Amino acid sequence: MILYPAIDLKDGQCVRLYKGAMEKATVFNDNPAAQARSFADQGAEWIHLVDLNGAFAGKPVNAGAVESILAAVDVPCQLGGGIRDMATIEAWLSKGLRRVILGTVAVENPTLVRDAARAFPGQVAVGIDARNGRVATKGWAEETDVQVTELAKAFEDAGVAAIIYTDIDRDGAMQGPNVAATAALARATSIPVIASGGVSSLADLLALRDCGAPLDGAISGRALYDGKLDLAEALMALKA
Repeated sequence: MILYPAIDLKDGQCVRLYKGAMEKATVFNDNPAAQARSFADQGAEWIHLVDLNGAFAGKPVNAGAVESILAAVDVPCQLGGGIRDMATIEAWLSKGLRRVILGTVAVENPTLVRDAARAFPGQVAVGIDARNGRVATKGWAEETDVQVTELAKAFEDAGVAAIIYTDIDRDGAMQGPNVAATAALARATSIPVIASGGVSSLADLLALRDCGAPLDGAISGRALYDGKLDLAEALMALKA
């Protein structure tokens, strides 16, 4: 299972939100490239990036910060937030991103997801963010009636590289991941699932790894910044 350290970008800075609330942002580093280098130096195999402003604006906002990260590290990076058309997908992948994450458009324009997955094999993931089993869009600001498993199954044959599943009420709350819901999703789809939201300790990571479902990875942010989770130690433990 791959551990993805997260860099969430708001106004050009590395922040963490509490349960998705932009007004509850804590700044952890004002130099995203330096933060990415730190993760790379500790052995990260991937880095997970989110353009928080972009998720609300519907277009890239923290492009400069993302580009500085791509220039600073050789570690593959995936990015979500504000990626809602083919031109933006093409632009990001041409700049060196390894994978784009499509969230809002997966609900509103599933054809785009399918077209992008065909055009860029292995480089398109679907972000499914949910409260109480229902998908939320537009930076988690709007809730839909779409069920998580329903959305995942809609892309079974699309060639999607991964599903990043976030339980919003666990995100940034340091209360542990929703292991049961994540495992249920992984069992319900053949698409690789990456868990996000609430990973706050090594025990949380190991609980996901040992949940009995084939999880491809887990994302952690606040725990790494707060020092509750040591990246190098966690990477070693996952390989043991």
